[in-house]
Amino acid sequence: METLKKYFLFEERKTNLRTEILAGVTTFLSMVYIVIVNPSVFSAGGVNFGGVYIATIIAAVTGTLIMGVAANYPIAIAPGLGINAYVVYTVIILMGLSWQEAFGAAAIASGIFIVLSLTSFREMFINSIPETLKKAIAAGIGLFIALIGFRNGHMVMPSEATMVSLGSFSDSVFILTLIGLVLTMILMVLRVSGAVFIGMILIAIIAKILGWWELPNEFFSMPSGFTETFMKLEIGEIPIVAPIVFTILLVTLFDTTGTMLGIGRQAGLIKDGHFPNLKSALLADSVASFIGAFCGTSPTSAYVESGTGVSAGGRTGFASVVTAALFIAMIFFQPLAAAIASLPSVTAPALILTGCFMCSNIATIDWNNYSEAFPAFLTLVLIPFTYSITTGIGIGILSYVILKIGTGKFKEVHPLLIVMAALFAWQLSM
Repeated sequence: METLKKYFLFEERKTNLRTEILAGVTTFLSMVYIVIVNPSVFSAGGVNFGGVYIATIIAAVTGTLIMGVAANYPIAIAPGLGINAYVVYTVIILMGLSWQEAFGAAAIASGIFIVLSLTSFREMFINSIPETLKKAIAAGIGLFIALIGFRNGHMVMPSEATMVSLGSFSDSVFILTLIGLVLTMILMVLRVSGAVFIGMILIAIIAKILGWWELPNEFFSMPSGFTETFMKLEIGEIPIVAPIVFTILLVTLFDTTGTMLGIGRQAGLIKDGHFPNLKSALLADSVASFIGAFCGTSPTSAYVESGTGVSAGGRTGFASVVTAALFIAMIFFQPLAAAIASLPSVTAPALILTGCFMCSNIATIDWNNYSEAFPAFLTLVLIPFTYSITTGIGIGILSYVILKIGTGKFKEVHPLLIVMAALFAWQLSM
């Protein structure tokens, strides 16, 4: 026990074993919804639910353990909402690539991610993206995820007259989604730990009571379906795959780094701008993404829900070890997870509210500076309106570079951003 305390620096960070266990459990409850939502999203792309379920857990356990043991941070890692929606709805459904090719692109991006994590280029890459565009990209992806949630939950339906319209109150999926959304929002306002997961369980219970859903024959079983996705990835044609790899890389790079920095500051672990063991923390995410691609899931991300564990007192990587251990236990709950995920109304509120959180920084964009505001606006709206993160980011970066150069503000444009703009112009013209 003393060795454990010394390794994780309990005394130095003014914490104890009980607090770290509580923090790890709190973080787990706050983000366990991903083991249901992620396979559900990939099911829409024709990927085996069981395979993605197990891959999700493997990626989460891998990244979270490395983060805890090597970096000693109370930050959990798991496949990210947003990038999984991009892989499924843009790459597989819209662009028509096979899911095997989509995982191949994710593996390439993750491999590059590992290399960048070992060098200073990652920081330079992130810094080359203007803060305005970073905020707009995050918000645009948030709206994209929310749109998917509204559509899956039948709250928004296609309409020939108006393109989209409100769903019908005679639709049981619509009713359940609405109830689930309201309940989850109430739980979140009340600061209940694990609000999203609890909301999912409540919706399943309500659906059962109303006779709209049946419990599975078994809740627990040995994991199955992993052979359907493990090592099934393929490498597609370079001209098609290259922009996909670039988009995955771009989104995961600043998304994960931003979350890590935010949680690190919240935990008081960043002193005078110094982030101890940063390289190990970055490797946790990149290695998990790489392994996840080979197992059958999208790239991982540091989870902002880790902040709930920090709020509960978590200050060391032992909290992450606890979270990882609980994810391992989830591998035997596959039948129950699959049954719950079969209800679109269960996962829809999680997607919608994730979209809300990702829009939080819109207010800090300088809307009075048109050379910043116009590219931000185009990025923000075109991601959901074109159903493509690549298109939204590409046009946002292109418009930013053109406006800055066209108005004599060339010095405000990082050279690497000009290269990105050229790559996106080439990709969009194809």
